[in-house]
Amino acid sequence: MATAADTAPEPPSQIGAAGVLAAGAMGAVVAIALGLYGRAHDPQTDLAITLGFTDTITMKVWLSSAAVLFGLLQVFSALWMYGKLPFSSRPSWLADGHRISGRLAFLLSLPVAYHCLYQLAFQTTTTRVLAHSLLGCLFYGAFATKVTIIHMPGRAGIWLPIIGGTVFTLLVATWVTSGLWFITTSGIPSP
Repeated sequence: MATAADTAPEPPSQIGAAGVLAAGAMGAVVAIALGLYGRAHDPQTDLAITLGFTDTITMKVWLSSAAVLFGLLQVFSALWMYGKLPFSSRPSWLADGHRISGRLAFLLSLPVAYHCLYQLAFQTTTTRVLAHSLLGCLFYGAFATKVTIIHMPGRAGIWLPIIGGTVFTLLVATWVTSGLWFITTSGIPSP
């Protein structure tokens, strides 16, 4: 006769090295494709978007800054979920809040990336601009890697916090080389 232990599902296995390499390869393809597109694409002046801001640069500074704030919420909520903060309990909404803040950070970055790639293209005029172009492509590649790992069968184990931290670091570095640079050189733009 079968017991409950015999019919209980096995715990999900860890994602293996092949899965992590496949996810990394997917991210590399995304990053390289964006860089190649940006490098081969001639900057365009049509389809300028401001989304109600006074101009495109103002939109980019505000949206990228908001994306970084939502990224900070991602880190805070992840630390809370993993029990790395001194809070004794985790509210039921925490996981949903974590997912929503990540989606908002990503969505806010899209109009900024559109302007950077389509209207400005991949640029190498200064070290800062080259770093910004590279970091932006790497951010979306790392994001693709994270999404791939999240949707793989099994548990991500240590890989999810590593790639999540990488995505956050790349988001902040991309913002520092453009949004924060603009704020420190020109001031906070009026929306």
